[in-house]
Amino acid sequence: MLQDKSFSGRLFDLLNGSLLLLISLITIVPFVYVLAASFTAPEALLNQRFTIFPTTFSFDAYRYIFSTPTLIRSLLVTVWITVAGTFVNLLLTSLMAYPLVRRDLDGRRAVMLLVLFTMLFSGGMIPTFLVVKQLGLLNTYWSVILVGAINPFNLIVLRSFFQQLPTGLEESAKIDGCNDLGIFFRIVLPLSMPAMATFALFYSVGHWNSFFSAILYINDHTKWPIQVLLRQIVILSEGGIGEAQAVSETYIPVAQTIKMAVIIVSTLPILCVYPFLQKHFAKGVMLGSIKG
Repeated sequence: MLQDKSFSGRLFDLLNGSLLLLISLITIVPFVYVLAASFTAPEALLNQRFTIFPTTFSFDAYRYIFSTPTLIRSLLVTVWITVAGTFVNLLLTSLMAYPLVRRDLDGRRAVMLLVLFTMLFSGGMIPTFLVVKQLGLLNTYWSVILVGAINPFNLIVLRSFFQQLPTGLEESAKIDGCNDLGIFFRIVLPLSMPAMATFALFYSVGHWNSFFSAILYINDHTKWPIQVLLRQIVILSEGGIGEAQAVSETYIPVAQTIKMAVIIVSTLPILCVYPFLQKHFAKGVMLGSIKG
């Protein structure tokens, strides 16, 4: 039987657990404050700069932001960009990673060097903007989706995962008359579902939280994602969002409560999904790092 831990070991565990608990509380307090402030009456929030428990509950901020189509439209835009962008990311990343595994591909090492080069250097913001403009992608959702469609790091990790797949399966498929695309879509991708799910999470979270690309390439406010709308509210500190004149002036809350309510609405969807998919994030850290 294993001996019980010594006093010093138990003391270390206690101190370590207390420190981690303290760090966790420090991390969660800002979110609790935002949640409490969003449900606090505007008058109470003006008189109380910091609150954890609302002294006076009020749903005015949520009634206000949902009374105009601006927030719903931004949420739908964000969902569209996230879904379509993730699909494009996975398709292009996998289609580029798989050929780089094939030993019969000439020049694959030169291509890999170019991929590694992009991890260290980029064209810059202004040249990228000029390229997007010349392609006619300004004020379109594709400007947000196609720019950075392939992440070099994800490409390298996915390539390492493809290298672990048995080559005998591809040889058997070729004997049965399957071409390269058939091998990729019928054999490689079904065997790579854990890896694809991991990178789908990486890409989708990135699209959901992204706002800088939309600021650069989208000037039409009707096409703004939720993060850009949130930025406008937080930075400009204006009391209204979008079609504010369509809202009754009898319950327009202060700008601070609107900020908090929009932050909660924009964070809650991805926050609810993340705990169920956290294991894929942890698994993705070691993806392709061990060959067996």
